[in-house]
Amino acid sequence: MIDKGMKKSELRELTGIGTNTLAKLSKNQPVSMEVLMKLCEKLECDISDVCEFVKK
Repeated sequence: MIDKGMKKSELRELTGIGTNTLAKLSKNQPVSMEVLMKLCEKLECDISDVCEFVKK
């Protein structure tokens, strides 16, 4: 979002994700793979650009 100069509301409108999902993303909480795929498709980026695996 930062690289593309987008606001959260613009991202929500572009991808069609709900406000609860957007809140989860903002809090680094888990979201579905479907949501991640939508983000990558609409933002024209790779999965590694929107998430990372952190071993606990």
